[in-house]
Amino acid sequence: MTDPGLEAAHASPRVVIADDQSLVRTGFRMILTARGIDVVGEATDGAEAVAAVRKLRPDVVLMDVRMPIMDGLEATRHVVKQSPECRVLILTTFNLDRYVYAALAAGASGFLLKDVTPQHLAAAVRLVDTGDALLAPSITRRLVERFAPGEHGPASAALHRDLTVLTPRELEVLTRMGRGLSNAELAAELTLSEATVKTHVAHIFGKLHLRDRAQAVVLAYETGLISPGEQP
Repeated sequence: MTDPGLEAAHASPRVVIADDQSLVRTGFRMILTARGIDVVGEATDGAEAVAAVRKLRPDVVLMDVRMPIMDGLEATRHVVKQSPECRVLILTTFNLDRYVYAALAAGASGFLLKDVTPQHLAAAVRLVDTGDALLAPSITRRLVERFAPGEHGPASAALHRDLTVLTPRELEVLTRMGRGLSNAELAAELTLSEATVKTHVAHIFGKLHLRDRAQAVVLAYETGLISPGEQP
């Protein structure tokens, strides 16, 4: 499982917060600002979020799921299509499989519940800004257990990707990424250096045209690389 760990020392990501509750937006802004993260805009619904991304060009969007006019899932699809360099981090109070799956299929790079700690929230924003993906361990397990091969949702086009282009080692790495392992955990399990793991991951993304680890998770269980009930 990817762990955001300590907040990395690099250029601060620029963030837009999209949530229909003013108190939630204010709380997130205070948390992120106090940790040196620049909140450049806010949105009260999905349509505003899409417009804000187009105008402000943020690095990360904190996106609520249930919002008026346009929900967070539809807004995520628009953001990913129009601004592929922008990462979407879904925040919701609803720990439901259909939201998790739909968010990942829409192109979100992470998914956290709103009871996340302030430190973890800030670290998660920095993590997805680097191009990595974040999934809570419990959510990763539920994804693996919920979707058996053949039970495909909106991202079933992933099944048509030819996994034979991967080397045996790359297939091992992809399978473990699908279980939620971080690069450090992959390196330890496969007895490789983290640099070597990063190289394998980059090759996998390039060969399979994957945006990030979140898409790797979707691909892994949709192609049957991970069996339902298998432990991460």
